[in-house]
Amino acid sequence: MTSPARRHLIVFARAPRYGAVKTRLAAEVGAGAAWRAYRAMTATTLKEVAESPFWTTRLAVTPAAYATRTRFWPNTIPQVPQAGGDLGRRMAHALAAASRDGAAVLVGSDIPDIRAAHVRGALDMLRHRDLVFGPATDGGFWLVGVRHRAPAAVVRRLFDGVRWSSATALADTLRNLPRGWRVGYAATLSDIDTAADLAAWRDRA
Repeated sequence: MTSPARRHLIVFARAPRYGAVKTRLAAEVGAGAAWRAYRAMTATTLKEVAESPFWTTRLAVTPAAYATRTRFWPNTIPQVPQAGGDLGRRMAHALAAASRDGAAVLVGSDIPDIRAAHVRGALDMLRHRDLVFGPATDGGFWLVGVRHRAPAAVVRRLFDGVRWSSATALADTLRNLPRGWRVGYAATLSDIDTAADLAAWRDRA
């Protein structure tokens, strides 16, 4: 008998090493402020979405050696190393693996406005869509999800040639989709990459 499909949330996170996180933000506010902001954003993101009866959560960590260092992460969340390669390859690998037994969405750890309702809504869309995006205000995306049993070959090519950290990241990804794929969109949110982004988040908090 075939097991019922599950639903998965993958949170991509970078180990919070001083000087190695949020480098674009650090160029404006300094390494210390960027490091503190990243830790706060990661904690906020995990608090909002990690524990739910509606999906399983795994924290995908880079560098891989930090995936088992539980002092950085809540020990209630399963932690796995990210695969090798550039960001696109790592994301594609995680989505392809998770979608084998259920719909899967992937988010970053620097989306402090995220709420559980955003994740649940995206997973619900994947009942009738092949792919779902959460657009970011800067032209990128803060969430990407694929349906259960999405073709692995398509997922592996999903992020080929994407110009990350640019206003074209979402458009570049959409160009890689096969004709006829049904795409859904979650709410537009902001990631925190600049001093202005950080100030706006603090004003909302």
